[in-house]
Amino acid sequence: MTSNLKTRIGLWSISLLTYVVGVVNLLSAVTPNLHERSHWLKEFLPFEIRADGHIFAALTGFILLALATNLSRRKRVAWLLTIGLLIISIFSHLIKGWDYEESLLSGILLVQLILMRHVFTAQSDRPSIATGVKVLIGAFLFTLAYGTIGFYLLDGKFTENFNWGEALLQTLAMFFTEDNWGLRPKTSFGQFFANSIYTIAAVTFAFAVIMLLQPVFLRHSATAKERQKAKEIVQKYGCSSLADLTILNDKSYFFSPSGDSVIAYVPKGRGAIALGDAIGPIEDREEVIVSFQQFCQRNDWYPAFYQTLPDHLHLYKSLGFQVIKIGEEAIIDLKKFTVQGKAGKNFRPSINRLTKLGYQVSFYKPPITDELLHQLKSVSDEWLKMVKGAEKHFSLGWFHEAYLRECEIVVVHTPDGEINAFANIIQEYQLNEVTNDMMRYRPDIENGTMDFLFTSMFQHFKQEGYDSFNFGLSALAGVGDHPKSRKLEKVLRYLYEHLNRFYNFQGLHAYKEKFHPRWESRYLVYPSLTALPDVVVALIRADSGDSFAEYRHRLLDYFKPEA
Repeated sequence: MTSNLKTRIGLWSISLLTYVVGVVNLLSAVTPNLHERSHWLKEFLPFEIRADGHIFAALTGFILLALATNLSRRKRVAWLLTIGLLIISIFSHLIKGWDYEESLLSGILLVQLILMRHVFTAQSDRPSIATGVKVLIGAFLFTLAYGTIGFYLLDGKFTENFNWGEALLQTLAMFFTEDNWGLRPKTSFGQFFANSIYTIAAVTFAFAVIMLLQPVFLRHSATAKERQKAKEIVQKYGCSSLADLTILNDKSYFFSPSGDSVIAYVPKGRGAIALGDAIGPIEDREEVIVSFQQFCQRNDWYPAFYQTLPDHLHLYKSLGFQVIKIGEEAIIDLKKFTVQGKAGKNFRPSINRLTKLGYQVSFYKPPITDELLHQLKSVSDEWLKMVKGAEKHFSLGWFHEAYLRECEIVVVHTPDGEINAFANIIQEYQLNEVTNDMMRYRPDIENGTMDFLFTSMFQHFKQEGYDSFNFGLSALAGVGDHPKSRKLEKVLRYLYEHLNRFYNFQGLHAYKEKFHPRWESRYLVYPSLTALPDVVVALIRADSGDSFAEYRHRLLDYFKPEA
């Protein structure tokens, strides 16, 4: 049995046993003690102390249930908290009724946690930990002050009136005694006040625990030195349509131990989503993926790879990842592309008509001038308003002057010389292929304008000597259409066929299909099915730049009644 498998089994057993101990503690706290065991305890421990044992058993049981999942995530803070709670649990069971069976169960878990202490390396977010500790201390002090002042001022609401010292002791008793030190409210407001102390304490304590267990939040983008190093690796080894997008400023970078490979990723919540495969020499591929796994584990992140090529699926699977097809990329063979004969009959009418009307396609090499960028911005703004969306990020570029200034720009000029559509071209470095990124146009463009734009690009880059043109991903195309496809892929296929109103997947695919491209499968690589929801949420956040405006508009459009 491999050490990795042993570790997973150990974590699973610890998580399960923590759940069991939590449930046992809760049940033990609400059941009466055995008379023959508790009888002799009366001689040594007063009732109040034995009653407190019930309270602590209940509290530790409740918190252990919350910590069990975090132990499976290898959280160091969860390990420390669980160690402390188990020690309290052992003593509380012995104090409340000499329940040595429950104490023994807690002891077994305690020993297992100590033996596997080296496994719990996942960090929590340090600023969140600091916030949690501050909230915890602040909650206790605030509740203590709240209760003390309240008991002192609320004369006539309880069976006795309190001076300052008695008010403080009564508030402490609310935390640490079962009978609240004999507190008896006389009015409904007095009962409300007593209950409010518990409510405030419970809410602030729960918030503090959540803060203590947060995954690491990456608050700083990559340094200029890291970006330059990543750019050099991409230029040397990049060989996909995503290569140029990995050096945009929304990415963070993980470098292999050798320093020869890089993974461009975006951390959101518990997901660290890499764009495409690792970039670097093939012999370094396994090492950089394994190192990235360990890096994500230390930060309590789920590692995932979006739009991977089929080339290394066997490696991902051997390292424990799951793989699902997410679509197909359309690649035009420029050597075979032509607008002549039967192959170009669908495009020639638009090309000829727009040419006669005076439309022109122009190609602008970088660096792009400020004047041209200003004209493109007007087109982009109209397009965003028309689609009711915000700028996409992560796997697409967005309108950013520094980015577009270094791209080749292809524009359609109207007979009046205005720009009514444009696309930007990005590099693939080691492949003799070009890729278009943004495609934007005004709402009132002449019919056939985009055909005119694309066919002009294909012809131009064919003349430039390129082998192919990457038309981008067709999301969910070809997913789940094989009889042996996984159930999850068949679910995605159902969405592809029935939610076309939500996002025009089929229309975009049909448009690309008329250019007769070669379709290549692309995949999402993720750790496990249980991690998939966090990965999907992280991917949506990365894609939208944490702006959900577009998704909100699309949901509203989807549920809007049809006329």
